[in-house]
Amino acid sequence: MAGGLLVTGALALSGCSPAIPTTKSTPSAAPTPSRTFIAGAAGAGDAYFPSYGNGGYDVERYTVKVRYDPAKDSLSGTATVQATATADLSSFNLDLAGLTVETVTVDGSLATVTRVENELVVKPSSGLVNGNDFVTQVTYTGVPKSLKNNTLGDVGFLHTSDGAIALGQPESASTWFPVNDHPSDKAAYDFEITVPDGVTAVSNGVPGGKTSRDGWTTWKWSEKSPMASYLSTLVIGNFRITTGEHKGRPVYSAITTKVAEGAADASVARTIKVADYLESVFGPYPFGAYGGVVVSDRRIRYALETQSRPVYAASFFQGGENTAVVAHELAHQWFGDSVTLARWEDIWLNEGFATYAEWLWAEHTGKFTVKQAFEARYPGKPDRLWRDAPGLPGREKLFGEAVYQRGGLTLHALRISVGDKTFFEIVKTWAAEKRNGTATTADFVALAERISGKQLDALFDAWLYGTKRPPAPKPL
Repeated sequence: MAGGLLVTGALALSGCSPAIPTTKSTPSAAPTPSRTFIAGAAGAGDAYFPSYGNGGYDVERYTVKVRYDPAKDSLSGTATVQATATADLSSFNLDLAGLTVETVTVDGSLATVTRVENELVVKPSSGLVNGNDFVTQVTYTGVPKSLKNNTLGDVGFLHTSDGAIALGQPESASTWFPVNDHPSDKAAYDFEITVPDGVTAVSNGVPGGKTSRDGWTTWKWSEKSPMASYLSTLVIGNFRITTGEHKGRPVYSAITTKVAEGAADASVARTIKVADYLESVFGPYPFGAYGGVVVSDRRIRYALETQSRPVYAASFFQGGENTAVVAHELAHQWFGDSVTLARWEDIWLNEGFATYAEWLWAEHTGKFTVKQAFEARYPGKPDRLWRDAPGLPGREKLFGEAVYQRGGLTLHALRISVGDKTFFEIVKTWAAEKRNGTATTADFVALAERISGKQLDALFDAWLYGTKRPPAPKPL
């Protein structure tokens, strides 16, 4: 107990001696607790991709300023990373692939940097205290390089005939700026992209205008809602631009001039119509801007739900207008972008919902019903669709058919089991309660059970983790 022992004399009586004086000891100063500073983890702890991301800190905002010269395929940049330490750190890592680091500062002081393949190990001049904010600034330069992906091929920064494209999953951001490259650490982003006059530079979020000087134009973009790093994009080249406003939000779309005006333009122009329909099913649109980008490059044969502005390969529109792919990527704005997987093994939460949204959109437009979509897939012969478990697809089948199709089938099995009213309440509540956050399959199962009042482990075990076709779903 702090303070000294209080000694009192006896009660004063007639003829008694005076009370013994009170004495106090001097309080001792509380010892300063010692801190043990440790190196931040070189990965985010993802079982499928142990080297992706980093531990020991949480990023709040990236400010990325890059200058790219397409003629030389050269990029220079300054990235400012505002973060909070989640441990007492002696050092921490950032992901950066290929580019050359010139200087790194932490809170304005030069830091020591070493490189281990695609990891920057940053050692500040003094330890970073758990719970404290810190600011890291990295200047870098070089010729950007892409990364190899077993499913998508080359991902990340790609030099093109008229500019560049930075795109891909499960990683891509680290090819053009230093980043905690894992979806578990979402952050806000500001981009300033400087390119030669006459060239367009498109990124995520709300357009902030452009300024020109000495033959160069700087394009500004801002995504204030938390975004997973793989959802960031950079597209530079020659585009047909359309702009507008919807519900107080800017609409900005860009179609490469490499394809003739037609189906691609018409499909992306349906973005608002599709988004409004999905909003009626999933709840409020979660971001501050709308749009889409169409690119034409033989290395990109996919579409990706880059936040607020999906990117589509031109090949999706070779057969005519295609709003199914638009519905798929826009559904990801709710499921994948706003509600983001905490670990890559739960990717069915992204792709299952987006597949189901395609079926809902088809029903809405009179093409076919969700019931027909389910029945066309469920009775199929026991092939890889049933052998591969979408709830644990494995790294090699992260983007396999089972993740998409069985993911969608799982949602319809849930719908049949709990009924339409409860199912759509589950979907809207999931989007609302997990908005701007990350989630796991266990989180979704718990929410579905809470809202339905039913025990659903057996259903999800069979449809997500089983290796044979489950019995046909029935109302519970």
